[in-house]
Amino acid sequence: MAAGGTGGHVYPAISIADALKEQNPETEILFVGTRDHMEWRAVPKAGYDIESIWISGFHRRFTLKNLVFPFKLVTSLAQSLKILADFRPQVVVSCGGYAAGPIGWTAGKKGIPVVIQEQNSFPGVTNRLLAKFATKIFTAFKEADRYLPASKTQVTGNPTRATLTGVDKSVALSAFGFDDDKPVLLVMGGSGGAKTINEAMKANMKRLHDEAGLQIIWQCGSRYYDQLKNEFNAHDYKNLRLTAFLDNMAEAYAAADLVMSRAGASSCSELMLTGKPSVLVPSPNVAGDHQTQNAKAMADAGASKILDDSTMKETMSDLVEELIYNQEHLKSMNQAALELAKPEAAQLIAKEILEIATSKLDQ
Repeated sequence: MAAGGTGGHVYPAISIADALKEQNPETEILFVGTRDHMEWRAVPKAGYDIESIWISGFHRRFTLKNLVFPFKLVTSLAQSLKILADFRPQVVVSCGGYAAGPIGWTAGKKGIPVVIQEQNSFPGVTNRLLAKFATKIFTAFKEADRYLPASKTQVTGNPTRATLTGVDKSVALSAFGFDDDKPVLLVMGGSGGAKTINEAMKANMKRLHDEAGLQIIWQCGSRYYDQLKNEFNAHDYKNLRLTAFLDNMAEAYAAADLVMSRAGASSCSELMLTGKPSVLVPSPNVAGDHQTQNAKAMADAGASKILDDSTMKETMSDLVEELIYNQEHLKSMNQAALELAKPEAAQLIAKEILEIATSKLDQ
């Protein structure tokens, strides 16, 4: 399993690994990633072994780090050869991120079947490069198919954490100390937080909390938490729950009437799975502007509304209030999100991986 850099790549890989183990407990699984990114913590926590390669992203503008990139690439290819020789896999699965590039390319050159799982509507560079080696490509959005070999693709949706659903709303509200007579807004900026969303929330907190009467869960990211906590300590926002991380995601989704979020692939898939109406704020700082394309796919289906990152400070309160008190509209968005969801994605992908692995063993 090759995935790295962000939760958008790593968590789908873990979900597939869990499904593989569920379908065939004897499956041996090894992850490949980098030591300085989240996979180095998340993968062992999920119960899997991980090996590291010395690779990093290539910056699109000139930096001194780019001078080291060729050395890192050659080293990572040599490390990938050793990992494949030692582990001898029947299949290599790329879930994207630059850590997947060397191991996927080396596997393809050695004739080891490569399976790709692409989370975004616009595929990342790594998976586009590996597509020529792929035996099978699983996509989350049909829009991704136009950038990949059509004969290899299958729309399965993104693998998501099975623990996100099934929490009763009253239990979730109680977990956050909320009442059941006021709507709940869940605001997420991803694991690292989102500066623009945080600044917009600061500017709109009085209106959303005091005037609109909302109960708010705000995941702001660790780098912003201390400063925001100090700023809001001076105010009495009794229905605000400010947090750096959300360890209890299932309760947060169950409590929320409306979610405001970046439009990363994992976030979109979780919104589909939980059926949560959403306001998506695509990040302008991602490769290929794929978050805008993810958000557009959600909005076109009627599951989400889109806010522009550059103007959200001025427009967010009007949109949130318009949606969160319109039960009929929320219900239609809920249905649209659920219709997009593919809760069996991990199981479907795991089944086909095992079939490919078995056919390789039989050769």
